Amino acid sequence: MGWLMLILIAAAAMAALVLLRVDRLLWSMIGAALMLGAAGYAWQGSPTLPANPARPEALRVADDPSLVDLRERMLGRFTADAAYLIASDAMARSGDRRSAVRAILGGLNRYPRSLMLWTGLGTALATHDGNILSPPALFAFRQAVRIAPEHPAPLFFLGLAYVRANDYPAARQAWAKALALCPEGASYRRDIAVRLDLLDRLLATQAPQ
Repeated sequence: MGWLMLILIAAAAMAALVLLRVDRLLWSMIGAALMLGAAGYAWQGSPTLPANPARPEALRVADDPSLVDLRERMLGRFTADAAYLIASDAMARSGDRRSAVRAILGGLNRYPRSLMLWTGLGTALATHDGNILSPPALFAFRQAVRIAPEHPAPLFFLGLAYVRANDYPAARQAWAKALALCPEGASYRRDIAVRLDLLDRLLATQAPQ
């Protein structure tokens, strides 16, 4: 398919030269440019492969930066266990989801009661498993809840994982609990409230009339 498109482009270029009555002295220069482009395509491209539309999931290399900021406001940033989560983020951005999980597991070996790392592990496992709430991912989130039952972060990120898994009712339940646990003056309270409101609107559109 790639070669066919290349041939069509070359034919169109030659037709344009004729129709526009370009001086024949310039034809060799334009032809050389086309040949150079074809050579570069043959070297760097994959002309023998069939066309294949890009998938959104394959193009996504990182989460919404606002979620990283929200996580840091909820759980902190300048801590010893946060370094493992930052390393995991970098690996996830590069597309290496397995190493992203391993980075957090390495941190948990050293900080086994880290709320931040157990919450991050739940998110990393859910992403690694194809945005589904696998038993290991659910275990990680539940462990985070056990460590800090009054903290909204595990429930919020559990809800986010449910959203990515298209389980909106479960996400709504988790986010409502997270919002109820938010202190009144917390900087992240409004972030959770806005997302919960948007989710409620989505659920309303899906409700039977």
